[in-house]
Amino acid sequence: MERVVRRTRALVALTLLASALAACGGEGDTSRPTLNWYNFPDDSGALQKAADRCGKESGGRYRISYNKLPRAADGQRQQLVRRLAAEDDSLDILGLDVTWAAEFAEARWIREWTGGDRRRATEGTLRVPLRTATWKGKLYAVPYNTNVQLLWYRKDLVPHPPTTWAEMLDMSRALARQGKPHYAEIQGAQYEGLTVWFNSLLNSAGGTILNPSATAPSLGPPAVRAASIMRDLANSPAADPSLPNQMEDQNRLAMESGVAAFEINYPFVYPSMKANNPKLFKNFRWAPYPRVDAGRPAHPTIGGIDLAVSAYSRHPDLAFEAALCLRDRENQLTAALEGGLPPTLRALYDEPAFRKEYPFSQEVLSSLESAGVRPLTPAYQNVSIVVSHTLSPPSAIRPESAVRTIGDQIDQALRSEGVIP
Repeated sequence: MERVVRRTRALVALTLLASALAACGGEGDTSRPTLNWYNFPDDSGALQKAADRCGKESGGRYRISYNKLPRAADGQRQQLVRRLAAEDDSLDILGLDVTWAAEFAEARWIREWTGGDRRRATEGTLRVPLRTATWKGKLYAVPYNTNVQLLWYRKDLVPHPPTTWAEMLDMSRALARQGKPHYAEIQGAQYEGLTVWFNSLLNSAGGTILNPSATAPSLGPPAVRAASIMRDLANSPAADPSLPNQMEDQNRLAMESGVAAFEINYPFVYPSMKANNPKLFKNFRWAPYPRVDAGRPAHPTIGGIDLAVSAYSRHPDLAFEAALCLRDRENQLTAALEGGLPPTLRALYDEPAFRKEYPFSQEVLSSLESAGVRPLTPAYQNVSIVVSHTLSPPSAIRPESAVRTIGDQIDQALRSEGVIP
């Protein structure tokens, strides 16, 4: 009998201990909602730190699980589209490429930001990144990080950077005649980077791919000018022989190898050059994106990630709150310093720690404030495919006919008559 009593007491004690652990939020705690955050794969650890910090600061009301999407943007979009189309309620916070908000909003896969959430999302946020998260005057995401290309060059080859594309080609020709490194590295492969190149040139020439209402192609003479610059570079000494197959990372590697004088790329190339070629790094400099016309500012195309809340989330109120935390000042600063992701909060560009790590921060900020955006349309994937396929390879571009082809095929895509990627 005494043995039975002792056993009963032991069971009661174990039950009480388990209850106490659960009340303290132990691993077995199932009462606290888990918010699933799907975003690009970050190797720096900054995103995981943000998820852990926000879960801790929620006071036990939620935890955040950071789920890594595929590395390629197409793979990221494909996974999200398939799961949202199936009304998967295990998705809460979505890291969207800056070209996806219109498509996802039109499909009613993401929720609109309203009231206090919208006010907190827009307060202190750079204007152009907010445009990428807006569709038909409504905000559907909050800018998490942004990005923009600069001109990178070797000071030992060109003491003063070119300010226009024509000037850069002239410098490249002069260096080639002297037998010096002279390539101008740029993204020429048949993918999104080629569309970004065209869009940046087109915006800088005073034009756009679509009209303001995104109902028809715009293009016109500025598009012909943009296509002509692409063709001219591809057929000049500035062109790397691998141009038709090059993406951002191939450009970085070519610059680090010492064969190039110029590079159009994102800021990630700076710490990479510092780590991989310290000798060349001493002469590695930056400048604003080249202009098309000397008297007209350049408008490089903006990149980055926006955070949206899934329409099928079981915890939408918590998801909005968590998304705001994930992109708050502390987490954006960590992402910038550890992950190399330019912030979307204007005040961080005056932060001493950020300016020290990003000596080119003011050039980035200036570029962001005058940046262009890619067409805001649910049919963007079709539009991008049309552009990149028509302009590949750059050396074979026939500007007038290429622009006509792009216009005709975009018109079909907007009327849902084109191919669906």
